[in-house]
Amino acid sequence: MPKYVFHYFPIKALGESVRLLLAYGGDGFEDHRIDLDDWPKFKPNTPFGQMPVIEFDGKQYAQSIAIARYLGNKYGLAGDTLEDNLEIDQNVYLINDLRIKAASAHYEKDDVIKEQKYKEFSKGVFPDSLEMLNALFAKNNGHVALGKLTWADFMFAGLFDYLSAMMRMPDLGQKYPALQQVKDRVYSFPKVKAYADAVPA
Repeated sequence: MPKYVFHYFPIKALGESVRLLLAYGGDGFEDHRIDLDDWPKFKPNTPFGQMPVIEFDGKQYAQSIAIARYLGNKYGLAGDTLEDNLEIDQNVYLINDLRIKAASAHYEKDDVIKEQKYKEFSKGVFPDSLEMLNALFAKNNGHVALGKLTWADFMFAGLFDYLSAMMRMPDLGQKYPALQQVKDRVYSFPKVKAYADAVPA
C-alpha cells in the first residue's frame, strides 16, 4: 500500500507540483485522479471542500503550497535557516501572484471582460512579472531560490504548463529561457521523468 494518497483532478494545474515532489521523494503514492463528474460526491470528504488533498497516516491535508512545503522539508529540499526558508516562500508567493492574476483572466465567464483582461495583462502584468521571474531565476543559477534545488523549483515546474496555457503563451519557455531551465531540470530527475513518462498526455 502506498504511503501517500494524492487526490486531485486529472489535470496538472494545482496538483502537478505535489505529484512531482512525491515522485522525486520515491516513497510511492497513489495518484487518485477524480473526474469532474465524481467531484460533487467526493467534495464533502475533503477538509475544506477543495483539492488538492494529500492523505497519509489516517489524516488529510489540503492547500497545494502547504503540501509542497511539507514535502520539501521531508525530502531535504528546504533551506538551512529561517532566512533561507523566507526567501523560498517569498519567491513561491511571487509566482503564485502571477498564477492568481492569470487565473482571473482565464476563468472569467464574461467573454468581453475576459478579452479586456487579456489585453490589459498582456501589456503589463504578464511581461513585467515574467521578466522579473526570469531575471530572478537566472540570478539563482537556474533555480527559483537560494541558487540551488529547493521545493520551489518543483512548485514552478508543476505550474509551468498551467501558466503557459492561462497566459495564452505557448512560447513561454522560448521567451523566458530561465523559466524553461527550471522546468527542464526538475523533469530530468529519473524518478520524476519516469512518473511524467507514465502519465497519459
